[in-house]
Amino acid sequence: YTSKCCIISLQLSLCSCKYQSTHFLQQLLSSNEAYDYDLIVIGGGSGGLACSKEAAALGKKAMVLDYVVPTPKGTTWGLGGTCVNVGCIPKKLMHQTAVLGTAMQDARKFGWEFDETVKHNWETMKTAVNNYIGSLNWGYRVALRDKNVNYVNAYAEFIEPHKIKAINKRGKETFYTAAKFVLATGERPRYLGIPGDKEYCITSDDLFSLPHCPGKTLVIGASYVALECGGFLAGLGLDVTIMVRSILLRGFDQDMANRAGEHMEEHGVKFLRKYVPVKVEELEAGTPGKLKVTAKSTESDEIIEGEYNTVLIAVGRDACTDKVGLDKAGVKVNPKNGKISVNDEEQTNVPHIYAIGDILEGKWELTPVAIQAGRLLARRLYGGSTLKCDYVNVPTTVFTPLEYGSCGLSEDRATELYGQDNLEVFHSLFWPLEFTVPGRDNNKCYAKIICNKLDNDRVIGFHYLGPNAGEVTQGFGVAMKCGVTKEQLDATIGIHPTCAEVRSQLFRFTSVFISFLPSIS
Repeated sequence: YTSKCCIISLQLSLCSCKYQSTHFLQQLLSSNEAYDYDLIVIGGGSGGLACSKEAAALGKKAMVLDYVVPTPKGTTWGLGGTCVNVGCIPKKLMHQTAVLGTAMQDARKFGWEFDETVKHNWETMKTAVNNYIGSLNWGYRVALRDKNVNYVNAYAEFIEPHKIKAINKRGKETFYTAAKFVLATGERPRYLGIPGDKEYCITSDDLFSLPHCPGKTLVIGASYVALECGGFLAGLGLDVTIMVRSILLRGFDQDMANRAGEHMEEHGVKFLRKYVPVKVEELEAGTPGKLKVTAKSTESDEIIEGEYNTVLIAVGRDACTDKVGLDKAGVKVNPKNGKISVNDEEQTNVPHIYAIGDILEGKWELTPVAIQAGRLLARRLYGGSTLKCDYVNVPTTVFTPLEYGSCGLSEDRATELYGQDNLEVFHSLFWPLEFTVPGRDNNKCYAKIICNKLDNDRVIGFHYLGPNAGEVTQGFGVAMKCGVTKEQLDATIGIHPTCAEVRSQLFRFTSVFISFLPSIS
């Protein structure tokens, strides 16, 4: 009997071992080793690069696929995404070009003497800017190689939830699998859908490498891209008109947006308000040529026409999600705008697929946000971290001729959330010291903070219109992350003489005297 029991026990043990071995093999087959990569990132912009490099640094096998579909004008670019190639970097450099033009005008008042006629050379600027961008493209490729991230210049498309097809510029197809994916495909400029828009117009994707000076330019749109591009083109001495359908800088504080627009208008930018284009025709080919734009009033049946050398469309951007096979992977997409909804860990409705950057529904479309989200995502996936990206109180700057920096809520949005009676708004016009000797823009710069009276006058919105707005606003971003109150700002000693000291000196001044000075209220 004992022998039989031992035999039965041994058989059961063998069966258990066999089951455990089978289960282990199944787990092994379903583990990351069953795939080509631990992580594949689709999109080589700032967010995608940050995520892939961080994953590789944590010991994971990572790949980045990046491919730029040429614009209708045939423009393309290298690794690094919109910001590096056709966004933040060339925009800021060309904005700086315009700022230098203004500085030269000011220089005579400061004693600089020069007799020769000052003029701008588009080709020199364009070449210098693009040479710098080229160095950044190369640097990104080297960084990926150093981090052991496999970079493939090919267009990625899902064919199964864990499998993609990559098509290179020669049309060759290669297939890759991964345990996890990160979508970081970004956005591209939206067209108007009117006759002649793709044939004759350009977008910001084309402007920064345009081989010739654009000449007399019509900018269509009122986005930050429209105002920034229109602003620096005017600063180069070009004839610029901006056609606006409704409001400036939708989503930003409208008081600040209108002040920025007024400054542009006072400095030579023309605005065609309440019009939309209906047709663009070519009158003459050339570099630049001549175009005729027909537009219709949004308030009547009035039709107007105008002739321009260049028409720049800047009416918004669309998420690049419609041609990457997300339906085959099961990822849900907002059909209206192509955006993807994620949870607070950037996870889509498909557990092994994540998304970061401009394609996220309801999140900031800013490069530093994408970088932060991508890096923290990789650390959570592979480094044991629990830290999530914080999308609240993100500082940003619009590089209009008079720069506009903001952090937190607009006055309009704060009023919606808390009610006007529960807000205290401190604001002031000011004159930067640098503007006094040239005698320009007296009391055109402006700053305000929005405080929540229900929460100890906590600062919930900061807005600044003036020089070096990004540098000024960055400090406020830190303060607001720490929950700064009006009392703490009042106790802060400013650096004199700077524009940044407006946060303490002038806000304290207006809090006392605002009711007696209607000119600044």
